[in-house]
Amino acid sequence: MHASQGRSAGLGIALASAFAFGGSGVAAKPLIEAGLDPLHVVWLRVAGAALVMLPVAWRHRALVRSRPALLLGFGLLAVAGVQACYFVAISRIPVGVALLVEYLAPALVLGWVRFVQRRPVTRAAAVGVVLAVGGLACVVEVWSGLTFDAVGLLLALAAACCQVGYFVLSDQGSGEQGAGAGTPHPLGVIAYGLLIGTAVLTVVARPWGMDWSLLGGSTAMNGTDVPAWLLLVWIVLLATVVAYVTGVISVRMLSPAVAGVVACLEAVIATVLAWVLLGEHLAAPQLIGGFLVLFGAFIAQSSTPKAPSGPVASGPGGELAGAEGELSSGRAAS
Repeated sequence: MHASQGRSAGLGIALASAFAFGGSGVAAKPLIEAGLDPLHVVWLRVAGAALVMLPVAWRHRALVRSRPALLLGFGLLAVAGVQACYFVAISRIPVGVALLVEYLAPALVLGWVRFVQRRPVTRAAAVGVVLAVGGLACVVEVWSGLTFDAVGLLLALAAACCQVGYFVLSDQGSGEQGAGAGTPHPLGVIAYGLLIGTAVLTVVARPWGMDWSLLGGSTAMNGTDVPAWLLLVWIVLLATVVAYVTGVISVRMLSPAVAGVVACLEAVIATVLAWVLLGEHLAAPQLIGGFLVLFGAFIAQSSTPKAPSGPVASGPGGELAGAEGELSSGRAAS
């Protein structure tokens, strides 16, 4: 009973995370069309969220000594890596193709579990991933842009690999509920991940060349003028702070692989929000693809494989060694 309730709660939080992440593109697109460079928007997003989470980072400052490898990995992969690789990739290949390649991450998570951790993967989870990825191909209409750039594809694949790091590292400590002070607090991990991501993206995006005056004006959203600062608040608070917090908690309650499949809904949610808020209508194949993604996520979420073993990272100065979680949909706690 408790396991079922925990799984339902985890699924709800994962869906909330998908909604929060899915709204980032809808809020960012008007800012980019107004003249802001995509990397500058990414920097504003991560730096703003890091500023909001600064008190949390101070409260959990002991993590710097106890879990440096985890914090560095989360900042480089889950924050800076995913954002930077994806935005550079879409400058070279179609957005739909880049999104599909990036959302191969759930399949890559299963590969990590099966071949790196050497743990069994349920047939239901594998079928769910196949359906979800196939549905995503319909949602993004991958057939509409097949002129591939090798570097762009590699960058999109790098974004997918970084997203695997997000799901695997987010699960750190989920099996240590009784470990007390030894368990890394998820909010602390997120806070330091955002700080490290900001430092990395500052070098990449070079925000000192940004036209800051654009943030004081208005942007057009489907014919309606919206203050640029309001969209920035949306991106920072909802699409970053809330998205990362709910995402990490959902991974700990569900597992990296299950939460990864549910996260595929981000593409569906982003498409629906673009339809409603930006006037970008869905075609019939996209509606079918959305159903496949939902169905695939449900199948994977309903599977219940075996329990975990082994840590993600060791203590001070430790190396990344493995993944704490696997497909344990009955686990509940963070």
